[in-house]
Amino acid sequence: MAAIGERAIGVQSDVSKLGDLDRLFEEIKAHSGRLDVVVANAGVGELARLGEITQEQYTTTFDINVKGTLFTVQKALPLLPDGASVIVLSSTNASMGVEAMSVYSATKAADRNFARTWSAELADRGIRVNAISPGPIETPGARALGIPPQGGRPLAEALGDEVPLGRTGRPEEVAAAAVFLASDQSSFTTGAELFVDGGLVQS
Repeated sequence: MAAIGERAIGVQSDVSKLGDLDRLFEEIKAHSGRLDVVVANAGVGELARLGEITQEQYTTTFDINVKGTLFTVQKALPLLPDGASVIVLSSTNASMGVEAMSVYSATKAADRNFARTWSAELADRGIRVNAISPGPIETPGARALGIPPQGGRPLAEALGDEVPLGRTGRPEEVAAAAVFLASDQSSFTTGAELFVDGGLVQS
């Protein structure tokens, strides 16, 4: 908390549990009564090829990545003033075929379409909804993906080698994109997908 300032408030919650989301937004309502920016960023993934996917993996991934995103934004709506900004985290996986990541990729494609559809639904209130699609980013979550079932190098490392800029991204580079979409600098941008991927999808 010290790193983000004494005015910051932490509320531990699980986005796949609607009761936790209710508690989160009640806390926000009590403290400020409004939300100018919502960043729906919670997400998980697990490597599994077709034929190895379990119902548990499917349910967990969709509950957090899709259900969590949907109800985070829906429950935030009463606190959003006209002109607010909503940012949904998708992924380059929504546009690419990456082995052993079909379930995760499907959830991120859903998130991308949420942003596209919600931008139309909320346009009359001037609320902008955009998606950020990061490529391989150096995070604990990316490192935790490990080695694909068919063997080889860790997935995040292998994908990083395919990036035209020659490296994996940094979390602060994704954060900078979010700051842009949250600010008035992007006042005429909605329904868009901003790739922060070092050119991976375009290669």
